[in-house]
Amino acid sequence: MLDHHGIEEISLGDFVLTGGEIAAQAILDATVRLLPGVLGNAASTVEESFSDGLLEHPQFTRPAVWEGLEIPAVLQSGNHAEIAKWRRAQAEALTEVRRPDLWAAKNGKLPDGT
Repeated sequence: MLDHHGIEEISLGDFVLTGGEIAAQAILDATVRLLPGVLGNAASTVEESFSDGLLEHPQFTRPAVWEGLEIPAVLQSGNHAEIAKWRRAQAEALTEVRRPDLWAAKNGKLPDGT
């Protein structure tokens, strides 16, 4: 039936929902946010999860210490090159642990590691 009408089938992931409404909202949100003017800052889409095949690095905000958790010193250093290296290392580590499929693809391997 889908082929007859030229409809492209897509998947949001390996899970089952109670209906199509939530999936439709997710697809709309993921698409509309790419339109010019939808996001407050167009550069927001450049450095986020999946923009480079990796999950996004951890995000921090003020205060510098919250409930005993400190913002890493490198992020407070003002050294943009070191901050970029830290962010990249964090993104790689998170992707390797949480999404081995993405990590394998990023490294030119098949999901089974070959």
